[in-house]
Amino acid sequence: MAKFKYALFYDFHTMATNPEVGVNFDAEAFTDQISSCGVDFLTFHARCNQGNAYYNTKIGTRHPSLKFDLIRELSEACWRKNITLSLYFNAHLSEEEMLAHLEWADVPFQMEQRLKCKDSPFFRQICYNSGFGDHLLKMALELLDNYKVDGFFFDCLGASDCVCQRCITEMKEKGIDWKSLEQVRSFSNFSCNRMCSKLIDGIKAVKPDALLFFNGRPVEHYIEHLSHLEAESVSAWGIDHYMLPAHYLRTLAGTNKSVLNMNGRFDDWGDFGCVRDEISLEADMFYGVANGMRPDVGGHLHPRGDLEQPIFDLIKNVYANMQQYDEWSLDAVNDNEIAIVCNSAAMRELYAPKPSAQGAVRMLDELKYQFDVVSEFASWDKYQLLIFPDKVTFTDEIVARVRRHLAKGGKILASAASGLDSAGSAFALSTDWPVSYQGKIAYDPLYFQSEGAFAAGLAEGMALSVYASGCSTAAASGAKVEMRCVKPYVNFGWDGLRGNYYTPPQAATDEPFLAVKGNIVYIAGEIFQGYWTRASLHLRQLLGNVLNDLVPRPQLRVSGLPGCARAIVQRKDRYEMVHIVAYAQEKRGNFALIEDRILLRDVEIQLRCDGKKVRSVYQAPSRQLLPHTEEDGYCRITLPEASGYALVVFEY
Repeated sequence: MAKFKYALFYDFHTMATNPEVGVNFDAEAFTDQISSCGVDFLTFHARCNQGNAYYNTKIGTRHPSLKFDLIRELSEACWRKNITLSLYFNAHLSEEEMLAHLEWADVPFQMEQRLKCKDSPFFRQICYNSGFGDHLLKMALELLDNYKVDGFFFDCLGASDCVCQRCITEMKEKGIDWKSLEQVRSFSNFSCNRMCSKLIDGIKAVKPDALLFFNGRPVEHYIEHLSHLEAESVSAWGIDHYMLPAHYLRTLAGTNKSVLNMNGRFDDWGDFGCVRDEISLEADMFYGVANGMRPDVGGHLHPRGDLEQPIFDLIKNVYANMQQYDEWSLDAVNDNEIAIVCNSAAMRELYAPKPSAQGAVRMLDELKYQFDVVSEFASWDKYQLLIFPDKVTFTDEIVARVRRHLAKGGKILASAASGLDSAGSAFALSTDWPVSYQGKIAYDPLYFQSEGAFAAGLAEGMALSVYASGCSTAAASGAKVEMRCVKPYVNFGWDGLRGNYYTPPQAATDEPFLAVKGNIVYIAGEIFQGYWTRASLHLRQLLGNVLNDLVPRPQLRVSGLPGCARAIVQRKDRYEMVHIVAYAQEKRGNFALIEDRILLRDVEIQLRCDGKKVRSVYQAPSRQLLPHTEEDGYCRITLPEASGYALVVFEY
C-alpha cells in the first residue's frame, strides 16, 4: 500500500527516427527541479509506445540515438533525493518491437477501424496471447535486478478485438463464438487479465512490495494487487471527465492507498506546444484534493531531454499554493451519507461514457450535497440515502443490500429503469416499490406535470420536458403519486408522411412520473440522462426538491455560491473542513476551458455539528478567525471573501 503527497507523470515517447534523444538530459538538474516542486513520486518511461527503451537493456532495444543509460542516471538521482520512482511500460503498444516481431501483432476483428489510425501509435497493437507478455515481464525483472526501481505503471490495458490464429484456436477450444465481436472482446479481457496476473506473480516474487498500477484494467479486479490508484484525465477530455472517478475510486482505495489525480500540464497527451494556464490546472487539482485525491501532473519530456523551465515554474506555483493546506488536506477523508450507486459491471470500464451517472454527479455537485459513488465493491452500510440513476439493474446482491438498507430506515431514490430485475421485466422489490413496471415509455418527448409536493420553484402547472426517455408504470398499492407523465400530441420523428418536429404536450396521463411509498421515491423519467444531455435547470430543481425531502438535515448548507462552484466537506482528526472550489467554466469554439477564478463575497456556510462543540472556525492557511454561531445543530459562518479556492476549517 502506498501513500504519496505530490506526484509527476512524465511521458517520453520518442520516434525511432529522432536523431538526438537525451542529448540535453541532466538527471541531477531534472530531479532538482522535481524536488523543488515538493514531489515525492515520479512515473517515467522505461520503454515507450514506440518500443524504444531508455536503459541498457539486453532484452529490449535501447533507442538508437540514446548514447547513455538514462534510467540508470534518473533512478540513482531519485534514490539520493528520496523520490519514489515507478517505471512506465506500454503493455499493448510497442511499435518498433512489433516490427521486429510481427508474430506478436494482433489481427483486428474490425480491420477497417484500425486502418483509420495508421498515423497514431494505435495502428500496431499486440496480441495478449503472443510472446509479448513474457518479453514484457523479462524487461521488468531486468530493471528490478539491476536498477533502483520502486515499481511499474503498465498502460493501455483495454480489451482489444484480436482474431489471430492463437486467439481463434483458444476461443474454439473454449466454445466461444469468434464471429461475435462482443464475445471476442470478452475473451480479450480474459487474455489481458491472464497476462496481468503473470506480471503480478513474476514481479511480486522478486519484489513483494513493488508499486503496481494497471491503467485500463478494472480497478476492482486488481484492488488487492494495486499499490495505489490513478485517475487519468486531461482537459481535452472534458471538464467533467474525472469527476465520477474522483467520487468512486476513494470508496475502493480506503485510507491506505493514494488516489492520484493524473492530469496534464497540457490539454492532451502528445501535445508538446501547450503550457496550461495556471488557474485551469489549479482548479482541477483543488477539486481532486477536496475529493481525497493527490495531485499528479502529467508532462511530455522533449526527446532531447530539455528542462523546459516554464513547465516546472507552472507546477511549482500550483503545488506551492496547494502545499499551504497540507496540514489539513493530507490524509483527510470524505465521510458522506449519500451514495450514487452504479452496477459494478458498468464501473469496470471506468472511463467509458456513463451519462446517467455523470449527470447525477454533476447535479449533486451543483446542489452542494456530499456524496460518494459506489458499486457492489464498497460497503453501503454508512449511507442514509442511496440514489440509483436511470439504469441500475437490481441483481440479487443489490436486492439483498437494499433490503438491509430499508430495514434500518434507509432511504432510496431511483429513476427510470433502475430497480428492474436482471430480466428487465419487473421491479425486483415489487412489494416495496411505489410503482409496477409496464414497459418503456411510449412518449417521445416525455413531459411531466409540474404539480404536487415536489414542484416548488418549477413553472407551476406547466408540462416540462425530461429530454430523455423513461418507463411506463402504474401506481402500486399504498403509493402516493405526486407528479404524472404528460404525453405529446404526436411522437417526434418521421411518420411516413411528415416529419413530426413540433411536438407540444397534450395532456397529463394516469401514468406516474413521481411516486412515493415508504422510504422510496421513484421518478419514471431518465432525469440524470436528461440533465447530462441538456442541463435543464428544472430537472436539477426537481432533484433538489426531492433531496430536500429525503435529506432534510444535510451535512452542509451553503448559500451565495454560483452553480458552477463546489462545496465539499472533509474530516481529519479534530477538524472538519469545507473546500470551496469556484472557477469559471466556459466553452470556446470546440473546447471547454477554465481561465478565471470566481470572486466570492459573503458566502454563508452551515455545517452540521452532530453534537460536537465547535471551538473555532478559521480560514486556512492564514488561520484568520471567522465569527460563528451554533443553532439547531448547525455551526454557521459567513466567508467574507474568496477567489477561486478557499478552505474553511471547523476545529472541535
